[in-house]
Amino acid sequence: MSVPRNSKTPEFEAALSELEALVERLERGDLPLEEALKAFERGVALTRHCQACLQSAQQKVEMLVRKSGEPQIVPFEESTADGETPGTEGD
Repeated sequence: MSVPRNSKTPEFEAALSELEALVERLERGDLPLEEALKAFERGVALTRHCQACLQSAQQKVEMLVRKSGEPQIVPFEESTADGETPGTEGD
C-alpha cells in the first residue's frame, strides 16, 4: 500500500495534517460508507508512514547520543510551567 498520492513521499508534518483532517471528517459521521472506508484506509497508511518516520527519527537520535559504543537513552522529563518536574513536588 503506497502512502503518497503523488510521486513524492509526504513529510511527517504533511502526513500528520492529512491524517488529522481525515479523522475530523470521519468523526463527523456524514460520509457515505464507501468514502468512509477509503478515508479509513488512507488514514491507516498515513498512520503507518508517521510511525515509520518517528521510528527513524528515534533511531537517529539514539545514534547521536551513543557514548563509548553503548547507547545512552535518557528518559525525557517534562517540566511544568513553574519549572518543576512532574511528580517531584515537595521533594
